[in-house]
Amino acid sequence: MHFTRRQWLAASAAGLATQALPVFGQSWPARPIRLISPYGAGGPSDILTRVLGESMATRLGQPVVVENKPGAGTRIANDLVAKAAPDGHTLLHAAAPIAIGESLYPNLPYDVRRSFEPIVSTAIAPLFLVVNAAAPYRTLQEFVQWGKANAKGFTFGSPGAGSAPHLTAELFMRAADAKGVVAQFQGDAPATTELLAGRIDATLTAIATALPHIDAGKLRVLAVATEQRTPLHAATPTFVESGMASVVGYGWYGLMAPAGTPAAVVQRLNAEANAALADAEVRRKAEAAGLQVRGGSAAEFRSFIEAEVKKWSQVIKAAGIKAD
Repeated sequence: MHFTRRQWLAASAAGLATQALPVFGQSWPARPIRLISPYGAGGPSDILTRVLGESMATRLGQPVVVENKPGAGTRIANDLVAKAAPDGHTLLHAAAPIAIGESLYPNLPYDVRRSFEPIVSTAIAPLFLVVNAAAPYRTLQEFVQWGKANAKGFTFGSPGAGSAPHLTAELFMRAADAKGVVAQFQGDAPATTELLAGRIDATLTAIATALPHIDAGKLRVLAVATEQRTPLHAATPTFVESGMASVVGYGWYGLMAPAGTPAAVVQRLNAEANAALADAEVRRKAEAAGLQVRGGSAAEFRSFIEAEVKKWSQVIKAAGIKAD
């Protein structure tokens, strides 16, 4: 019988679930696991954190208790987990700002590459380039031409300075060799309101935010900033296939533990998380929240984080971006 990679991981997880790992002289997990979320309740991140926690709890034989610790651009939650005991009972469902923070905040009390053990990439939140449907451009190429011909260049809306939509907009303007500004708002909703009113030219946003307005004929989606097309809106071409290979940027999430967490625990958590992410119901709920599930090895996630830190530090420096 031939196993796919995901089936092998799921089978491995099932076998491991019957075994107690010795950690610091006791079985692991010995008590409920705290899963720290850097965002408030109710949003896409919280939805994914909870469905993932529920699925992993079944496999681990211990409750996975989600604790929301929002604020300070995810730094509150990150710091809490960085300082937690490295015994596998406190985890972080990290988000993209953790790889951007050190370029914006030089005195962070933690280091993303030294204070944590990456476990697994759980999902990405693809960013779609969305414009007003009444605008004169209907394709990405027409939008680029319009912006380069416009004396003021582009005006993008962003949910906050240093956010993935902000940095990806900066990446786009560099790739287009065009000028422009990125106006900062307190979240996606006010940026979308301004776009609908025609006071800004575009936003880079999650499809779940834009889709009701796209379906109503008020907004138009031109491109998505992922490496390949996303099943969340498969008809939308990527910037890459449209000739802008450098424009890749999105929100992302992944499980991390405090540095020093035993390798056996990280391996077990990776297997259980991959099995959960392969579950059809977990995938369905994630996609309904505008997220595309991932998975993979801890080493792959570590390499991804290192690449994100390098990439966005260059963009932040080149654009002269400062923290709010």
